[in-house]
Amino acid sequence: MQAFLKTGRTTGAGESSSAPSDAGPQSAKRARHAIPWVEKYRPRSVEDVVEQAEVVAVLRESLSTADLPNLLLYGPPGTGKTSTILAAARQLFGDMFKERILELNASDDRGIAVIRNKVKTFAQLTASGTRADGKPCPPFKIVILDEADAMTHAAQAALRRTMEKETKTTRFCLVCNYVSRIIEPITSRCTKFRFKPLGEERIIERLRYICDQEQVTVDEAVYKDIVDISGGDMRRAITTLQSCHRLKGAGARIERQDILEMSGVVPERYLEEFLAVCKSSDYSKLEEYVQNLSYDAYSVGQLFEQLTEYVVYNDGLTEKQKALLCEKLGECCFRLHGGGSEYIQIMDLGCATIQALKIH
Repeated sequence: MQAFLKTGRTTGAGESSSAPSDAGPQSAKRARHAIPWVEKYRPRSVEDVVEQAEVVAVLRESLSTADLPNLLLYGPPGTGKTSTILAAARQLFGDMFKERILELNASDDRGIAVIRNKVKTFAQLTASGTRADGKPCPPFKIVILDEADAMTHAAQAALRRTMEKETKTTRFCLVCNYVSRIIEPITSRCTKFRFKPLGEERIIERLRYICDQEQVTVDEAVYKDIVDISGGDMRRAITTLQSCHRLKGAGARIERQDILEMSGVVPERYLEEFLAVCKSSDYSKLEEYVQNLSYDAYSVGQLFEQLTEYVVYNDGLTEKQKALLCEKLGECCFRLHGGGSEYIQIMDLGCATIQALKIH
């Protein structure tokens, strides 16, 4: 009793507290397996980055001379923008990576206060040219602003001044999807690189490597389906593969139907049926089609996205019909993104399609 009053634990509790130390390796093993594949297979060096020859060549030269310009990396999501600069920073600074890098997601920390406090304070710190072990190290730090196109104009204006004043001790790397949202004074101070969507062969090659490493059995046709779904987005491709693997379980074979269900892609028969219903000019059939679509829980926004491509490449429609349908699809997508009702938008599209198909 005295021992309990002094320590707050019974003897049995003390013994049980040592149990986690025995399970330590197992918990660490589980933690390692719990890492998302996107992070686990992120490029560790600039040489691992694929399909981006220009920026890799510049960064390779910068690594050899231990100098780096201000960078503006832009392009579609999942093409390796953030991974590239993080890999370059690791090669530049080695063990001092965490001390020399300030990484901010500008979509969260996007106000002027962040620029004045966090970024400015970090940029004003001096950096030595040697590491703790005496090896040479670049005498500057790197500020990485991910999703910089979400920053306010006031924050971008404040950043411009900081980039000018702290150029001797700090390099800035802005990562964004839309370069048009970055103000001109900042873009003129940066070396710009556009990241293009990854090719089909590169994505399939990486997916095969991951499947070999994780011992995942996949049908050959699945790779092509994942590429079509991802649209050149490596991150989305890897996430789709891992999600399907988790759903099926270890040892199970991943098939085409599994990928389609996991990704939420609308089967092509729904696209064909939509045009067939509209050609019949029967409003009640259109209502029944929309009802069945909602029962199957498919996204109307996803249907619109796929329907646009289906209409453009459909040989059974005239150019005028395609133009009318694509214009209406654009209107419905805009309203849908603005919070419009899915039912009203797809019915509106259906009625407009019925009218357009009567034109020859």
